[in-house]
Amino acid sequence: MRPRIEHVTAPTALEVNEAPLGLSRVVVPTAVGAVTSYAGRRAGGPAVVMLHGAAARWTTWTPLLAAADRSTHPLTDVVLIDLPGWGDSGVRAPSLEHLSAAIVDVVRALGYDRWRLVGHSLGGFVALDIAARHPEETLAVGLVSASGGGVLDVLRRPFHGGLRLPGFAGMLLAMRVLHGLGRASDPLLRFLRNVGLLRAFAAPLFRHPNEVDRSVSDALADEIRPVAFLRAARAARTYDDRRWRRIRCAVRSVAGERDVFSPPSDDAWFARRIRDFSAVRLPDAGHYAGVERADEVLTALADVIAPTAAPALRAAARS
Repeated sequence: MRPRIEHVTAPTALEVNEAPLGLSRVVVPTAVGAVTSYAGRRAGGPAVVMLHGAAARWTTWTPLLAAADRSTHPLTDVVLIDLPGWGDSGVRAPSLEHLSAAIVDVVRALGYDRWRLVGHSLGGFVALDIAARHPEETLAVGLVSASGGGVLDVLRRPFHGGLRLPGFAGMLLAMRVLHGLGRASDPLLRFLRNVGLLRAFAAPLFRHPNEVDRSVSDALADEIRPVAFLRAARAARTYDDRRWRRIRCAVRSVAGERDVFSPPSDDAWFARRIRDFSAVRLPDAGHYAGVERADEVLTALADVIAPTAAPALRAAARS
């Protein structure tokens, strides 16, 4: 049986300013162009590199940082990156290999030669690719609602996969329609946001959308970028996941039981491809578990992102 973590209600608002979090904005030139990161809380350890998903940016992780601060064990040596194509990293990586290389360039430019990776959705897929390409430098990987077999099935077998994962199939279709509209999609998106429909479209991503702060849905609306989304989809469709056999570190996964993009069947799919893999399902969370259930996600991934504080975090969760 999969372990379960009980529901805890916590603030979901995104922090959009880096200074209150003890972070600084750093722009690093890479082979694909300038990539923006938000880094700080130096403590002399390996980097904790956090990679957001599609239609998001670095602020996705701020509820998790806040949860760690509430626990009296703040995360240190944090590097939050705007993936190429999103946020302030407007450049486009031509392939997953280029995207991973750009992230490693950023982390090394910040002075780190070892790292722990945490990725949400698409960011989880990218984290695994980096771990496979850099097994010596990667100490651990934490996945939050990571893209896996269900998403790849939609990309590779649209009809069959779409029946199993209609939420992602619908998102993919919407992105293709918006891409086909070209610049005409901009006023359409503005209209949908102004009348509140974008918030409604985002609702299936959350188990309890009415409990989620508006800053979360606004961030999703701001980051709807069809070109970047479809580029990432093409890269994932042809990706050879057999390379994950090269990963030497532990990989820990957490996702919501009601995740419309990462179904429970993905846990077994990942386990067949990754040597040291284990998964936790949160009973009352959706695709944005790191926002809706930040405290539980922090506990589930404690060994990955805060190993020295892990026993205290788990004890606090039980009390």
